[in-house]
Amino acid sequence: MTSLGAPSTCRAAALAAANPPWAPARRLKPALYWCLLLVLVSSPAASAERFAVIVSGASGGEQHAEQQQRWRDELLAALTARFAFADANLVILDEESDGSSRATAENVQRIVGDLRRRLTRDDMLIVVLLGHGTFDGMDAKFNLVGPDLSAGEWKTLLDGLPGRLVVVNTTETSYPFLEELSARGRVIITATDSVAQRFATVFPEHFVRALTDPATDADKNGQVSVWEAFVAASAGVRRHYEERGQLSTERALLDDDGDGKGREADAPGEDGSFARAVHFDAPSDARSADPAIAALERQRLAVEQQIDDLKIRRPSMSEAEYQAELERLLVQLAKIAQQIRQGS
Repeated sequence: MTSLGAPSTCRAAALAAANPPWAPARRLKPALYWCLLLVLVSSPAASAERFAVIVSGASGGEQHAEQQQRWRDELLAALTARFAFADANLVILDEESDGSSRATAENVQRIVGDLRRRLTRDDMLIVVLLGHGTFDGMDAKFNLVGPDLSAGEWKTLLDGLPGRLVVVNTTETSYPFLEELSARGRVIITATDSVAQRFATVFPEHFVRALTDPATDADKNGQVSVWEAFVAASAGVRRHYEERGQLSTERALLDDDGDGKGREADAPGEDGSFARAVHFDAPSDARSADPAIAALERQRLAVEQQIDDLKIRRPSMSEAEYQAELERLLVQLAKIAQQIRQGS
């Protein structure tokens, strides 16, 4: 999904890039490249669709089963009622269903295979794992009905999927999933920051609540970003333990820059820029009735295609050539984005 309303710091960077003070040979920092890309390609693609897969795994008992059912029902309601996900783009696997809807490794593999054929590079897919996880000293796994899937097996399944991927593992000992699944163009959220955190988590309760609470839209732009949901859920977890006078047994992390490290919501770090630009809400139609704006949007799409082509050609270029050409295209994109904003 492409998005609107990128953070003001990135917007300032983009405007500055329209008239850069540096010499032509000077390179932009990688973080600024990300910032520019997030802001400048934020005009939504008309063809973008949003998909969601909710996997409610083995509960381990009646009490947990009831709790997981409530979470998945509320999550489904939020995605359909508040964020208008299409029914055809929603999949729920759980332990209580039979056949193709049962939360088994085979069904997970089948669903991801189907999505591999359906997704395009403009689409967004969110995968939410509800239930329990284990770590045996070697592998972290998400508990399914029957054989489980390890973090490494999830990586093999998800690698190569087109579009923007958001994976939210809400279980205990989920941290290795962040390390395994981390990649550029992805947002990975785990309920814990260590395999030592093996107690059942309250993060899923507050993540689901964040998607139903209007206050989660912290910047009041009418959309809920993945970052805003993560921040709201993390705050809810913190309040849960503070109100009970307990030490927190879980600390959620988010990684979106591909370095496999992640950060807590209230901690400093590089992660968060991409997650701020990925929204649960449906994108607006990018086509404008104004002929001048429509022409600029066509220019923007053409430059975006040049950037994609440049990435493909990168192995055949020197690093200096690649960086110089990428900088030129990003600045061009910044100028077009500024013209669109001024004319809209």
